Amino acid sequence: MTTVVRPPHDDDPPPPTTPPGVARTGLWRRLRNHPLARLGPGLITGVADDDPSGIATYSQAGAQFGLNMLWTMPLCYPLMSAVQLMCAQIGRVTGKGLAANMRAAFPPMVVRGVVLLLLIANTLNIAADVAAMGEVGELVSGINRHVMTVLFVALTLGLQIGVAYHRYVMVLKWLTLSLLAYAAVLFTVQVPWGQVALRTVWPQFTINAQSASLIVAVFGTTISPYLFFWQASEEVEDMQRSHARPLRHAGRAIRRRELRRMGWDTWSGMAYSNVAAYFVILATAVTLHARGVTDINTAAQAASALRPLAGDFAFALFTAGLLGVGLIGVPVLAGSGAYAAAEVMGWNEGLERDVGQARGFYGVIAISVLAGLAIQYSPISPMKALVWSAVINGVVAVPLLAVICLLVSKKSVMGDLTCGRWLVGTGWLACLVMGVAALAMLLPGP
Repeated sequence: MTTVVRPPHDDDPPPPTTPPGVARTGLWRRLRNHPLARLGPGLITGVADDDPSGIATYSQAGAQFGLNMLWTMPLCYPLMSAVQLMCAQIGRVTGKGLAANMRAAFPPMVVRGVVLLLLIANTLNIAADVAAMGEVGELVSGINRHVMTVLFVALTLGLQIGVAYHRYVMVLKWLTLSLLAYAAVLFTVQVPWGQVALRTVWPQFTINAQSASLIVAVFGTTISPYLFFWQASEEVEDMQRSHARPLRHAGRAIRRRELRRMGWDTWSGMAYSNVAAYFVILATAVTLHARGVTDINTAAQAASALRPLAGDFAFALFTAGLLGVGLIGVPVLAGSGAYAAAEVMGWNEGLERDVGQARGFYGVIAISVLAGLAIQYSPISPMKALVWSAVINGVVAVPLLAVICLLVSKKSVMGDLTCGRWLVGTGWLACLVMGVAALAMLLPGP
């Protein structure tokens, strides 16, 4: 009897893969088949958005304006999700990251300028994040904040440089559970849910330079350029690890499956992120704002202020969440810049590669994180670094959003998988909202 072996077809599902050197143990099978493991770059991207500097911004919104800033999260959610889904589709459809696609469609000087600004903003953001993690580490352990900062930097660098992507990404996925701490904080305090529902849809505040600046900060930290580059590149990373082809060259069944998977992954990941941010605003509104604490500059300050008002348990939950998202946010900030720089310069890239195979890529990661650490020992205040980062992100976000909307509409880039009108239209709306919010900062004070 002769056995006929059919050659693989595009519409065949990808074969199950076991990472090199990992035996097919019961533990590995359970981890690989866990629902959390099936979620992709959208989940990690969403949680990385709630990094320590983001938590500080959301805490300030709740402390300063109480329940009247809750409306920002329902508005941010569809805009952020649409933008991130377009970035995911750019990566998966073309097989190239966002910067590589920009390089093919726009003048080199424009792309290099955008990537340079991204690297500067990311480094300043990393400085603010690791400073906040060091401060919170000191609050919890009593060890000097600078020592704790060095330990956190060593840990994040060790994970990115020393651990292969397939293992590293699993660590990041489990760390996403840290966001649940912010929901748990609400169980330790009294929440006027009727007022919460009302102010979410009908806020009461005066539009002036102060409120406009905070709205810009909330939108800027939620719809942030480094997330665009990260999610596109992680789709490429996942595609290459499974030896798949770019979707524009794949069969119909694979296209349908992958587009459905990216949609579910992105919308659910951004929902998780925005709900957590909503809870941070709510928790600080019903604790800090309600007790007259209206000026919060850092996430560590918010955690310290919570302790006498909401108790040790709320403090522990808040700090645990902050450290968990910091361990995700810092690697994503450094990694997104490294992907962008490597794509523009034509270097080898990818967290699945060894350091020797992608020296430039890992060099950008190391320099970004170590430069962020060095700022702790310079005259530059981490909070000033965060402000500068927000300004740069505000400058970069609007034209970058326009570029993304143009890329996903080009058949020369996306083939016959150009994004639908509703998705592109929502992307243009995000571009408009970010532009108007930035201009609103120029309003005169009260």
